[in-house]
Amino acid sequence: MSDKQEVRTLDTIPVGPLKLVSMKSCEELGSKVDKYLVKWRAERESEHKNSLAYVGYHKESYIIDAKVPRFGSGEAKGVINESVRGADIYIMVDVCNYSLTYSLCGYTNRMSPDDHYQDLKRIIAAIGGKARRITVIMPFLYESRQHRRTQRESLDCANALQELIDIGVDSIITFDAHDPRVQNAIPLHGFETVQPAYQFIKGLIKNVPDIKLDAEHMMIISPDEGGMGRAIYMANVLGVDIGMFYKRRDYTKIVNGRNPIVAHEFLGTDVEGKDMLIIDDMISSGESVIEVAELLKKKNAGRIFVATTFGLFTNGLEKFDKAYEEGKIYRILTTNLVYQTPELLEKPWYINCDMSKYIAYIIDTLNHDSSISDLLDPSDRIQRLLAEHNAKQA
Repeated sequence: MSDKQEVRTLDTIPVGPLKLVSMKSCEELGSKVDKYLVKWRAERESEHKNSLAYVGYHKESYIIDAKVPRFGSGEAKGVINESVRGADIYIMVDVCNYSLTYSLCGYTNRMSPDDHYQDLKRIIAAIGGKARRITVIMPFLYESRQHRRTQRESLDCANALQELIDIGVDSIITFDAHDPRVQNAIPLHGFETVQPAYQFIKGLIKNVPDIKLDAEHMMIISPDEGGMGRAIYMANVLGVDIGMFYKRRDYTKIVNGRNPIVAHEFLGTDVEGKDMLIIDDMISSGESVIEVAELLKKKNAGRIFVATTFGLFTNGLEKFDKAYEEGKIYRILTTNLVYQTPELLEKPWYINCDMSKYIAYIIDTLNHDSSISDLLDPSDRIQRLLAEHNAKQA
């Protein structure tokens, strides 16, 4: 969005005083979101700004003092050191932030997604039902990879969603849920899964100014059948062709909890000479995406770009360094919705897509009880961005 569009016109009165809980796992992202909110509300003009409904509307910071201290035994408690009565509370948490540690009987433990989820519940419990509304912003949906039952196994994501609703959460905002159908577990409550398509295209245009986003020069690739929905959307808004790989698995074996991939088979038109944009929800170990890039290079594809919402890089960055040096992958784009190591941010092949302004827009709009439908579907903004980019290239 251009600077002219930064201050949204919000005519409705706020649901309640806006308060932001930025869990320790999400401090950096929460701080950026807070700065946008402070700036916009200082600039926004409203004839009702001095009325009772707008008390506390403009503040120096919307982040409240909330902590989760731990005892030496590893047990913890949620503590909120200011009033939250009648407030419209937004809690931001990154369940994938493994950089945080705590002491357990003299040993140092790294925080797992389970630890972050428990801390989130502790803060909700500390609110004690006094808030007017609680919205949880959980970019990487907790246990979202365990979203369906294929044998006698737990349904962790559905259980977690129901548990959050039971303890007082009104709605949940997540990004690029592994399977959005998991929201069926809480059909009568708010659940939004947001796609960062606009930020990916913006990141590409800003960092690769010579890129041509048209059918003659680019193609969108889905690395598996499960990701076709997001790939189809991106291909449609850009007006380019689409290709897909499907994973041929060996269902007679289980390795590390899953059936090993025997081969990636390609379905699509000729890729020769075109730039490829592989789009997916996450990079975990990265084996699949590197194999897909290798197969595309064998078909004489041009530059290989990879855009995923969550860059987990669970097995380190060395294989990506090697893929970059060998020319298999040109650039990788991921968002700052999950923890990023300082090492990753310095990589020449990495493009960081900042989501803080987008989250601030969502919070600001929801606090006024206004529709966020235009934020959830960024196709108009993408078309404006493409028009500007094409005009510059022309």
